[in-house]
Amino acid sequence: MKEKKFEEAMQELETIANDLEKGNLSLEESVLKFEEGIALSKQCNDIIEQAEKRITILLQKEDGQMTEENFKIEE
Repeated sequence: MKEKKFEEAMQELETIANDLEKGNLSLEESVLKFEEGIALSKQCNDIIEQAEKRITILLQKEDGQMTEENFKIEE
């Protein structure tokens, strides 16, 4: 499968989910769509993980040195 942009992959996942929800596909078509959806989901997860690795917050200490901290999402 060709590497897609995150937004493109998410749009395709939404289309696949809609197709599966309609229930108009044969069993074989449903399984193929499901497999495609799983692959797209993994690709999206990989993209997100790479983005998280790249996102760091630089904080300036009182002594003027710069430090890096991992980006944290507050819930």
